Amino acid sequence: TDYSIILLIKGGNLSSTKTYQELVKKTYGLVGYLILSTLQFLYPFIAMISYNIITGDTLTKVFQRIPGVGLDVLTDRHFIILLTTIIFTLPISLYRDIAKLGKISLLSLILTIVILIIVMVRTVTFSPQVPKSENAWVFAKSNAVQAIGVMSFAFICHHNSFLIYGSLEEPTLKNWSQVTHMSVSLALVISVVFAACGYMTFTGYTEGDIFENYCRDDNLATFGRFCYGVTVILTFPLECFVTREVIANVFFHGNLSTVFHVVVTVVIIAVATGVSLMYDCLGIVLELNGVLSATPLVFIIPSACYLRLSKERWNHSDNLISCLILVLGVLVMAVGFVMTVLHPQECSHGKEMFYCPPSNVSLHNSTLPP
Repeated sequence: TDYSIILLIKGGNLSSTKTYQELVKKTYGLVGYLILSTLQFLYPFIAMISYNIITGDTLTKVFQRIPGVGLDVLTDRHFIILLTTIIFTLPISLYRDIAKLGKISLLSLILTIVILIIVMVRTVTFSPQVPKSENAWVFAKSNAVQAIGVMSFAFICHHNSFLIYGSLEEPTLKNWSQVTHMSVSLALVISVVFAACGYMTFTGYTEGDIFENYCRDDNLATFGRFCYGVTVILTFPLECFVTREVIANVFFHGNLSTVFHVVVTVVIIAVATGVSLMYDCLGIVLELNGVLSATPLVFIIPSACYLRLSKERWNHSDNLISCLILVLGVLVMAVGFVMTVLHPQECSHGKEMFYCPPSNVSLHNSTLPP
């Protein structure tokens, strides 16, 4: 991922282009441009749907822990998604300059670290109460490629890399490489610790949204849910920026008037919100978005563009590594899609897990598994 992000900007410099779409259009023509535009729209758009699902899942459980709320409207995921969209995500998404979201991104990073600490603490204090699933410590099973798709979803930032590159005070390849190495390394550490702690706690019972695994009366986990919900709300506008830019480039020659800026933003968010209100299973959303959208955006297209633009000898290290990334991307995309269709992740949205005390089990879901 780190290498392909740098390859993307190298390709932009070689072709004298300043956006992902311009790069692919100059390299592979109109067909490549349309394929990329579709993928570049779908990935952040589906991500927005998944963020709304997470918001609905997490914040409803936060409000359930507030005395006096009970079965009030604040515990309804549909209402929460609509409320956060109208009050937070829509107004923030209406910004025209992505650089204005810098402080929001910093707050999101701080909250992510808080969430990570909570998950680590609960690994020590809560994991003894959770029975281990069968073959819990088998390293990989036949459908492990699906996990690569999910990890691709977690690490992709290619669709907004040119936006961020252009926002640097000194947009040079050296500065970009430093930013990329630091950002991806930090994301790697956080993701590995998060994944390891989460799986050590819940093993095979781990849900697509890990906070679905914690019991409803867990106050520390409830605080983590609150931080998680806020983080997702603050991340949502970044994805909206990209979807809007794709539409602007394809249909409006890269420029949106104030009126069209507002209209396009509202339509994008309205459609994403509508889908998230109808569908609430996060796992398969992450898997399909990972293998169908993230994998080509991360592995296939940057490598293919660089290989076509590179003037180095075929055995140059950049060319060899690009070929390796390209082949890996094609395999992950093909195999991951087949395995996701054949072995879709089960979803237990809204259910109290069986290892939680019986008193916490909701009336509509009180049956324990055998």
